[in-house]
Amino acid sequence: MKLLQAYLLCFFCVFSFAQQNTNTSYFDVNYFKGNIAVHNNEILHLIKGHPEGVILSWNKKTYGFKDWEQRFNYPDYGFSFAYQDMKNPILGNNYALFAHYNFYFLKRHLMLRVGQGLAYNTNPYDKETNFKNVAYGSSFLSSTHMMLNFKKERIVDRFGLQAGLSLIHYSNANVRAPNNSTNSITLNVGLNYSLTDSDLKYLNTIDKIADREFSEPIKYNVAFRSGINESDVVGSGQYAMYIVSAYADKRINKISALHLGTDIFFSNFLKELIYYQSVAFPDRGLTGNEDHKRVGVFAGHELFINKLSLITQLGYYVYYPFDFEGRMYTRIGLKRYFTTKIFAAVTLKTHSARAEGLEFGIGIRL
Repeated sequence: MKLLQAYLLCFFCVFSFAQQNTNTSYFDVNYFKGNIAVHNNEILHLIKGHPEGVILSWNKKTYGFKDWEQRFNYPDYGFSFAYQDMKNPILGNNYALFAHYNFYFLKRHLMLRVGQGLAYNTNPYDKETNFKNVAYGSSFLSSTHMMLNFKKERIVDRFGLQAGLSLIHYSNANVRAPNNSTNSITLNVGLNYSLTDSDLKYLNTIDKIADREFSEPIKYNVAFRSGINESDVVGSGQYAMYIVSAYADKRINKISALHLGTDIFFSNFLKELIYYQSVAFPDRGLTGNEDHKRVGVFAGHELFINKLSLITQLGYYVYYPFDFEGRMYTRIGLKRYFTTKIFAAVTLKTHSARAEGLEFGIGIRL
């Protein structure tokens, strides 16, 4: 009942604010309830009920005034605030803030929302007071939100409905152990409210053939990334990591480029892990002096959305003196171009479903 009251209060606050706006934006508010997926047996004891919550979003519509808007079928962009009751006092509750895009399909009746942001957890792991919470090792978490909804606007005046599936992921990207994370798969239902009496006309001015035939010569990139992380051994300490990357990219059309390159990893947490295992597990044959550096080669893809781009890369360690989570690794994240040559990036490096670290980088494209 308290959650329903909070839901209604949020909606009426949105409605009151919306009455004073005249731009091409809209609000939506969604109630969700579902299950925590068992992606790791170590969190089985934490799954006690069906988590539920509310997502409140502001969305800005696009109409094709910029070419990228037409290429992606006039997406929305905006911000969301989410509250989630995890239905277990050990896990606490999560409050999250996202930046998101809404992409449309099936004559704009099907909406895919993709959001990335930060979350605050009210009861993280503590070795004395909350040692059972092996999902969240810190109060501040990274969070990913995806929503696939059937959506209809302006059913009654400016009000519309939407309903579908949502996925909410919480993890601290191994900044601090433990970090087994949670994935909530939920059903959601909500209302949307448009801030104008009618929508603008969608422009269709780009040359789609020219877009498909667009290409660039091979460009060369150099990037430096850094961050902090900790091994899965709780209390082993946080250490800086440094990554130097060099890769070539080939732009094959207006929205896509292919990558091929190499990474050199200086992961200082591995120094501590190597020493720890050499002492704690002498039967593994480690001396404690094994090299912590790794070298990988990777191939990838870059999807260009305005000045942002989404990168996905799959790599393989060719220099791998110490076995940690296997030879394959992946990287996914966002780049932001400040000029045609200078960019910044935030990326997550993982081994299968296990995060190794959140990387913050700068680079140059020559």
